[in-house]
Amino acid sequence: MPVDLPPPNPAQLFPIAGVRIGVVQAGIRKADRKDLTVFLLDEGTSVGAAFTANRFCAAPVQVCQAHLAAGGQIRALLINTGNANAGTGADGLARARSTCEALAQRLGVSAQQVLPFSTGVIMEPLPSERIVAGLDAAIAAAGPAHWLDAAQGIMTTDTVPKAYGAQLPLSGRTVSITGISKGAGMIRPNMATMLGFIATDACIAPALLQPLARKLAQASFNRITVDGDTSTNDSLVLMASHQAGNLIIDSLDSADGQALYAGLLEVALKLAHAIVRDGEGATKFITVQVDGGANTEECSRVAYAIAHSPLVKTAFFASDPNLGRILAAVGYAGIADLDTDGIELFLDDVHVATRGGRNPAYQEAEGQRVMRQSEIRVRVDLGRGHASHTVWTCDLSLDYVRINADYRS
Repeated sequence: MPVDLPPPNPAQLFPIAGVRIGVVQAGIRKADRKDLTVFLLDEGTSVGAAFTANRFCAAPVQVCQAHLAAGGQIRALLINTGNANAGTGADGLARARSTCEALAQRLGVSAQQVLPFSTGVIMEPLPSERIVAGLDAAIAAAGPAHWLDAAQGIMTTDTVPKAYGAQLPLSGRTVSITGISKGAGMIRPNMATMLGFIATDACIAPALLQPLARKLAQASFNRITVDGDTSTNDSLVLMASHQAGNLIIDSLDSADGQALYAGLLEVALKLAHAIVRDGEGATKFITVQVDGGANTEECSRVAYAIAHSPLVKTAFFASDPNLGRILAAVGYAGIADLDTDGIELFLDDVHVATRGGRNPAYQEAEGQRVMRQSEIRVRVDLGRGHASHTVWTCDLSLDYVRINADYRS
């Protein structure tokens, strides 16, 4: 069961003018499930994206990067679940390109104006013929209100669909933002094993879309981890249809630019947190906040050392306040000149360690009280400066092993 994660509220998934979505069953891996999704974008829509840092990136990621680099206007996204088309070599590239060509032909655009995305099992041939066979039905089904269907259509081991929306006023107009994501395992920043698609009708200078997508990724999806594995297929796509009628935003430093970024980040964070809350086998949602660093990079190192530690994560699963494991993770995070006498450790409101050792006032019963909660904040102060960094993770349970042992069955 996901951790404090209700299903999406359809009333808060706002249609985005200029974006239509079609979702169908194509039988890509399993029968009787939605597994093929198309996004159809009106002419004039701008697109930016961020992708996995895994050098073994999947064929669709490579094709997306090439199509975006070509500089043409993107008119469609093509997404399949059930097969990652990763570790498939030249054949995988050819199959990804063939699906782009098939959709482009039906839409009367060029293949370079289509971005393909895949998620599922690695190192199996993409059944591209099934994708192509489902395209006509997906196009015919396309409509502006199908965000929830799309959230369901991109799921793999997710237990609930992930979708959020927001609206905000910009220069006298109401701007809408809606996004979906998927992911539950093989989650590690750069980009986490996830697919994320966020659209807005805001008028934004096209040149801002790419840096804005990267900025959003760094502040949200690149701060989550479930199991420390960086996927081959991670992708975040930001779309702006420019149909809200607000004054064109050409800088994120302007008042409208800051307001839009805040709205987009709100949706991105909710989608990213939803992935952790639905982490494979998760029972706890854990915020790891590191303060007092000399710089952000060392705070990030410490935060991920804690968030990735199997010993820390299993202790949280057991609600066992074996909190020396956290101090150990801080110590091996790679800060060569770290003065451990300056370390302070808090578990929510409980002051666990001070000056690098157990706080004399700390009572284990208080630590256990916090550990039993479904949502927990770990805060470490390094005592070295004013930098900070926060990441989000979950515990590591018996179900994580079961889910991944049975993944292909």
